Amino acid sequence: MIGADISFLPQLEARGIQFKDQGVTDDAIRILKNHGFNYVRLRLFVNPELEAGYSPGAGFCDLAHTLAMARRVKEAGLHLLLDFHYSDTWADPQKQFKPKAWEGYAFDQLKDTLKQYTVAVLRQLKAQGTLPDMVQIGNEINHGMVWPEGHISNLDNLAALLRAGTEAVREVDSTTTVMMHLALGGQNEETTFWFDNMIARGVEFDLIGLSYYPQWHCTLDDLNANMLDIIDRYQKDVNVVEYSAFKREVHDLVFQLPGERGNGACIWEPLNTWSAIFDRDGNSLKEINIYDELNKAYLAAE
Repeated sequence: MIGADISFLPQLEARGIQFKDQGVTDDAIRILKNHGFNYVRLRLFVNPELEAGYSPGAGFCDLAHTLAMARRVKEAGLHLLLDFHYSDTWADPQKQFKPKAWEGYAFDQLKDTLKQYTVAVLRQLKAQGTLPDMVQIGNEINHGMVWPEGHISNLDNLAALLRAGTEAVREVDSTTTVMMHLALGGQNEETTFWFDNMIARGVEFDLIGLSYYPQWHCTLDDLNANMLDIIDRYQKDVNVVEYSAFKREVHDLVFQLPGERGNGACIWEPLNTWSAIFDRDGNSLKEINIYDELNKAYLAAE
């Protein structure tokens, strides 16, 4: 994977931003593909249109917007990674707010609802011919998800919710890759605590996803050491599924892991945030050319 989370794209286009590469206006997805990207990641919220949701009124990153974006991604010939947040708004290590529609449920009902919701989403994507190639069961879930029931302080509940999510993916299509995603790039002790406990409780998955932002997740050496340990310990491939800085270095570390255990990396929102590869007017920056080089180095043989 040389991927990009561009879930903001419909919001940027709604503001009138047009994307350009070398002065030529084009679809942002096609520009990324032309520069070596082969994957797009999309986040999905349950009811983001609610007042306390991610996008009050407009409902960006709801299922309807995601279905439309999935069609664009697949029509461009790219792979799709779907990131279930299981929330009406941002889910990350500091907040994993339960969807409002799921409030008041007993735990078994909550678990069943999560599974049914996941199945329903994936079936709609499948029906339009855009089934994701890869699915995340939760976003940056090192402190759990669907709080309070799925908080990390209740390992059994968290594992049960994760099993429900994975079962849903397998029910719709057994070939879809399932990722467990932690925001613990260089923190090995916390990473292994989480995976040891989830695996012991029967959580099944294909791929380990890590976020790596140096202000929170230690040094590149720490990231490398953590990846080397977990691919050996769990015999699973690893993906740096969120990063922004150290574009070249992150890919070099992942793709040079032994045993071809490095699945790749996915930059977070490169259209307009942090270390972006487009300016605020939608013009591509010279940094986008890094990805041509990365594709030539790591994907050209595929």
